[in-house]
Amino acid sequence: MPSPFVTRLATFQQQERLAVEDDAERRTFAELWDRAQRARLALTGGAPSLEGRAVAILVSPGALWLEAFLGTILAGGVALPLSPLYPPAELAWFGEDARAAAVIVSEDQRERGALLCEGRRVLSAEALARGPRPEGDAASIDPDDVALLLYTSGTTGKPKGAMITHANIEVQAAILREAWGFGEEDRLLHALPLHHLHGLGISLLTTLLAGAAARMLPRFDARRVWEAFCAPDGPTVWMAVPTMYQKLFEALDAADAETRARWAEGARALRLATSGSAALPVTLAERWRSLTGAIPLERFGMTEIGVGATNPLDPASRRPGSVGSPPRSVEARIVDEAGRDLERGPGELWIRGPSVFKGYLGREEATRGAFAEGQWFRTGDVAERADDGSLRLLGRTSVDILKSGGYKLSALEIEEALRENVAVAEVAVVGLPDEAWGERVVAVVVPAPGRDAACAPDVLRGWAKERMAPYKVPREVIVASALPRNALGKVVKPELVKAILEGTVARSTRTEV
Repeated sequence: MPSPFVTRLATFQQQERLAVEDDAERRTFAELWDRAQRARLALTGGAPSLEGRAVAILVSPGALWLEAFLGTILAGGVALPLSPLYPPAELAWFGEDARAAAVIVSEDQRERGALLCEGRRVLSAEALARGPRPEGDAASIDPDDVALLLYTSGTTGKPKGAMITHANIEVQAAILREAWGFGEEDRLLHALPLHHLHGLGISLLTTLLAGAAARMLPRFDARRVWEAFCAPDGPTVWMAVPTMYQKLFEALDAADAETRARWAEGARALRLATSGSAALPVTLAERWRSLTGAIPLERFGMTEIGVGATNPLDPASRRPGSVGSPPRSVEARIVDEAGRDLERGPGELWIRGPSVFKGYLGREEATRGAFAEGQWFRTGDVAERADDGSLRLLGRTSVDILKSGGYKLSALEIEEALRENVAVAEVAVVGLPDEAWGERVVAVVVPAPGRDAACAPDVLRGWAKERMAPYKVPREVIVASALPRNALGKVVKPELVKAILEGTVARSTRTEV
């Protein structure tokens, strides 16, 4: 049986409707298919297939990115999308962990990707589709073959590569086409990161596999998004994280009355606005309702499962603070610590369905630990079920996984990076509730003797910015004299969070950004 993802995409290969556009390029579905086939030949070099080898994609968002991605898929490779925000050393680590055989890089990312490219075959994103089109069809790809490798943070500290199959991608898109009413007439305004499932699988690929068009922005900019809402032939769909809604309202409040009225009218023209990757504060949901007449459609998803629950398409049936119910073909359980079913909860949410991933690359023990008997995926989220069956998320089962600005971050990974600074003797990273960010990442550090100056908040954050992606850098640094520990010497993070919120943490300096 061939890849259902490729089979679905191929149904649009002769259509002259717009598929994707950015600030510089426009591609119809026919053009996109043609250029992806040319990219396939450039990647395989005439061989039948890449045979499942990983290809790192370090390309700025837009039509060229999509051509690189689809060319990799058609070539029988595994796409490894990488963020242009990653520091060079982090990019190189991802390439090594994924055993990437090649790198597709755009000219504006050449310098940043130099370390990643060392020792690997390097292809220019700009030149990838300029060559001849291959003769004949691509090599056969099975539904269970891995198509996509997305790295997600975990309790082990270092990110783990989640293996997403061809079948996972197609079934996720089919589920959301049905649940969210996607059709060929839709136009998505896209400003999400492409190295996360939200931006790639849930937003971009759902749109593409519905035969709809995507307008891709190079990055999120609140004023530009508002103006895009108001454009002729503007978007019908907007997908975002809660922080984006917060920033949109900040821009709205700063605008004059005439502009606010025009922007609000543009937002009301949207058929669908969604929110995911972190809990949407009820205050933001209600303000969007006051502006547009409907709260955003909030849903729950993870890299490993796709969308596990969604509010209804009908705005009148959506509930603020709820992530809705499992869509078609997805099952959900709420269990206690022994894995026994709970009727209402609270308890850990387990998910099972055809969109659940294959496992973590090279981490068999972590894969086994992620699943319970019967192929139920342990989400690590605590949930409760309302009378109507809808789900409400109460938080993480682990204090070491933080959700900030739509990103899922590992506190342990951030701590590990900060410990590389010789001035840091001890460090604990926690998340504090924040309406704009979901959780605000806070690092509490104890300086090494005589190294207080190097641990000053501004100095330490500046050091971290050179070594971590911007969204991983703690937004607040507290310099303390000690960390609360239990009898075994483990930092008691709930106590630390409580002390910070109550203002009783033993500290000498503090900086917030």
